[in-house]
Amino acid sequence: MSVSQIFDIPKFYYFDSGNDYSGSKGDFAYKIITGEKLTCRTWHGRLCSMKAQIENESEFERSEEGFAEMIKWLEDKYK
Repeated sequence: MSVSQIFDIPKFYYFDSGNDYSGSKGDFAYKIITGEKLTCRTWHGRLCSMKAQIENESEFERSEEGFAEMIKWLEDKYK
């Protein structure tokens, strides 16, 4: 079972190991950045996150609970 009903996102262990991740669905793009917290950014278009105009950004605790909150937040932004 995927952690998201919409996006193909790795499980929490991937991020807890210090990895970043980016993806898209149609014109909607996102990037998850791992640091002391998980930062999730979203935008529309095909540009990379460094060139795109970020529309939404939020931080979440780097924990299983924070990860679940981030997935829900990301899915809500897509809808």
